[in-house]
Amino acid sequence: MKPDPSSLPSAPRPPVVEPAPVPEVPAVDILSAEKIYPNGTRALLPVDLSLREGEFVTLLGPSGCGKSTLLKMVAGLLEPSDGRLLLWRKPVADLAQTGRRMAFVFQSPTLMPWASVRSNVRLPLDLAGVPRAEAEARVSEVLALVGLSKFDRALPRALSGGMQMRVSIARGLVTEPDLLLMDEPFGALDEITRHKLDADLLELWRKKKLTVIFVTHSIHEAVFLSSRVVMMAARPGRVVEQFFIDEPHPRHADFMVSPQFSQYARQLQDSLLRASIEEPQP
Repeated sequence: MKPDPSSLPSAPRPPVVEPAPVPEVPAVDILSAEKIYPNGTRALLPVDLSLREGEFVTLLGPSGCGKSTLLKMVAGLLEPSDGRLLLWRKPVADLAQTGRRMAFVFQSPTLMPWASVRSNVRLPLDLAGVPRAEAEARVSEVLALVGLSKFDRALPRALSGGMQMRVSIARGLVTEPDLLLMDEPFGALDEITRHKLDADLLELWRKKKLTVIFVTHSIHEAVFLSSRVVMMAARPGRVVEQFFIDEPHPRHADFMVSPQFSQYARQLQDSLLRASIEEPQP
């Protein structure tokens, strides 16, 4: 008589081995990077800062604290006097080896006045030798994203300041960047236009899963946009404090009149005041 299989002791199961977690590769690593200009001006003390993929990090601080200098060093537009800057653990010059891309949006739109909106946005693709049909499709996509599809044949002089900045942002997005660097792009705009572009930028950040470093002088803009705010102080430039804006997305206008917003703004205001008067430690 054969034994009932259900009555036999079951063989011990092998232990379940969980796969080891894959270490997260930082999008940006700033490793003791400093800047001293040839005339001896020390623009930045050594800065150590790391950004995760998908972060929206804002650099805030008084004039002359090196926000734009640090941003241009990340972009490879300025060389550090010492230290290193890595993008996805590669030197900035070797970013292409990572399969990622970077775009820079300047303080002013820097558009070609004689060229149409479409031609201005297509410029980086033309310079990169992207086939015309593919380039046109990508231009149409980003113009739709920034709400300028109906103005693609217009010249820059026919556009408002806010619309010109949208063209500049579209020109950055058309390269399909993973890292977007923005040097106070909305500083010259009126408050209503600025807030509209801030909201649109957050939506683009979420849709495109971008990593963003944003420079501003505005406390309210920093709170509204950021997942993290890095406070810098001047003479010489350095990082003095960091603040995490732990609020959900999407963020709307009602966030700006909430108690949480006021609390973050007060913290940044107090920090900015300290950064404006604080002397560096010897």
